Amino acid sequence: MLIPFRRVLLTAIRKHNCRLFSDSNATSSTRKGLVLGVYEKQSDNDGLHFTEASAAFDRSISGKLSEVLTISGPPLKKGKSRIFYGLHQDFPSVVVVGLGKSGTGVCGKENWDNCKENIRAAVSAGCRQLQDLEVAHVEVDPCGDGQSAAEGAVLGLFEYDELKTKKKVRATTQPYGSVDSAAWQKGVLYGDGQNLARQLMEAPANHITPTVFANTIEQKLSPFAQKVAVHKRPQSWIEREQMGAFLSVSKGSEEPPIFLELHYKGSFDSAQPPLVLVGKGITFDSGGISLKPSSGMDAMRADMGGAATVCSAIVTAAALKLPINIIGLAPLCENMPSGKANKPGDVVCAKNGKTIQVDNTDAEGRLVLADALCYAHSFKPRAIINAATLTGAMDVALGSAATGVFTNSDWLWERLHKASIVTGDRVWRMPLFQHYTKQVTESALADLNNIGKYSRSGGACTAAAFLKEFVTADHWAHLDIAGVMTNKDEVPYLKKGMSGRPTRTLVEFAAGLASEP
Repeated sequence: MLIPFRRVLLTAIRKHNCRLFSDSNATSSTRKGLVLGVYEKQSDNDGLHFTEASAAFDRSISGKLSEVLTISGPPLKKGKSRIFYGLHQDFPSVVVVGLGKSGTGVCGKENWDNCKENIRAAVSAGCRQLQDLEVAHVEVDPCGDGQSAAEGAVLGLFEYDELKTKKKVRATTQPYGSVDSAAWQKGVLYGDGQNLARQLMEAPANHITPTVFANTIEQKLSPFAQKVAVHKRPQSWIEREQMGAFLSVSKGSEEPPIFLELHYKGSFDSAQPPLVLVGKGITFDSGGISLKPSSGMDAMRADMGGAATVCSAIVTAAALKLPINIIGLAPLCENMPSGKANKPGDVVCAKNGKTIQVDNTDAEGRLVLADALCYAHSFKPRAIINAATLTGAMDVALGSAATGVFTNSDWLWERLHKASIVTGDRVWRMPLFQHYTKQVTESALADLNNIGKYSRSGGACTAAAFLKEFVTADHWAHLDIAGVMTNKDEVPYLKKGMSGRPTRTLVEFAAGLASEP
């Protein structure tokens, strides 16, 4: 007796791992998959609401996609996915992902573009599902926004397994159907930039020393040598520049410090004042003599997250050929305990002549940044932005929802905030009150103290106030990225591990600045 096709199909769908067309002879290198988007129904009486690419695919297989979606379960909600096998001979595996409601845009309450975030999350989920099946090539529905779809695919497929013998299949991606190829490629470059930062932050500290970090960035910038200059300043140069605060941190380690200086000359006007990006580059932070607890200390391999995001943003800007001049500065060293290390109560002298009482050697990031910020002013910059995994207090304040921004410039804040809405990698403005300045300028032995007078109160704010003492520029922002350093499951299109945030926001900010007169 012939069993109706619908019943056979439903049985296969429910089993999830059954194929209507056998691909048992296919290897992972030849398997292809497809990710398609579908919107939520506006009302119960509505039919399926496909994207343009999904609708075209459905027509190409005589409506089979509509049929299996209807009989396989309730309508797909935002971020949920469903996989089908054997619908099309070119794509043994097809994942349909829920995009939420169509027509959503910027949400004032959430401070991001709902549509873009939904696309990133949905595409990421679909690509991962196919990656788990060892599908080697994935075609992706642009979902009406090729850049966001590409970002979701590239970010979602990232895997740090360089040091494992068994590695996941490296899936390649391309857009399915008609797409703005420039938008797709832009999304790929944005995603690659953040993944570079993730790779640097995830790698063990014995594999990413200051020297290796600098060499890695130099290698990544080598394709753009005509517009990029890389200077790896050694300890002798740091000493000549009288960067006493930076040197005081580095002297506890056997690894030599490097002051990495990047010049990207993208503007047609060579005299255009540069955007200067400064990143804290502590490649491992033990806390020094003020030793951290052993639990969780391994995560301090990513304490150079500021340098990783800043340098990765410049690599991305160069790949995008942004018409802007950017200078990147990364003081790179380790913070280790030894007979030569800073001791609580020591006094050191920064590049601008201010003396600092070091009451906590685990507050070392502000010391290396102090000298880098002083040096940044020598380029007469258009603006200075520094990024640093600076304080645990920032994590307590905002968690992983947003990067904390302390700035003396409304002009700068507005542009950073606008960029973060586009990328979905949000920022939130924090106070730079004089109230906090008083807590770091009252020191028994020096001009400044590297921790606040009331150490348990407003730690992120007093750290920012400390940095402000080394800034005279009209447009400066300090990004405390400690809270967004890692991802557990908060950002659905990033796997568990180091996040590489806010690389895309820095790139988007630079792109916006480049487009201004």
